[in-house]
Amino acid sequence: MNALIGETIEETLDLERIKRLIPHRYPMLLVDRLHIIERGERAVGIKNVTANEPFFQGHFPEKAVMPGVLIIEALAQSAAVLALDVLLTDEDDALVYLTSVESAKFRQQVVPGDTLHLHVRKEKARSYLWRLAVQAKVEGKVVTEAVLSAVIEKRPR
Repeated sequence: MNALIGETIEETLDLERIKRLIPHRYPMLLVDRLHIIERGERAVGIKNVTANEPFFQGHFPEKAVMPGVLIIEALAQSAAVLALDVLLTDEDDALVYLTSVESAKFRQQVVPGDTLHLHVRKEKARSYLWRLAVQAKVEGKVVTEAVLSAVIEKRPR
């Protein structure tokens, strides 16, 4: 099932653009692609979960399950890309710091072979303070949801 049914994609940010916006790198970069639905307002990130992810070696070797904290991290990275895409010019540099995770719910396990669709929607933004409603879906079913708050700190060049 396509998690983007009924959504009009405004723009797709590939991995190289994502890496220009956020500093995360393997193994901590948890977004493969970001579809902008409404610039600065809504987006859907994609994370392909594979059996060779380093965290599966210890979580859990006998039954691989993606840690919930990493699903939240993937959602936070998608939210950071959504925010920085509208706030920064190519000359700017910034970091996004997660300040709170509220109402987190984990409804279903995420396992190798799943594709996470990371839905992020801005609820409020005041300059460099953002609050976002987020959901991770697999095959159209919500597996994780939360409300995230973050602060964006521009770095001087």
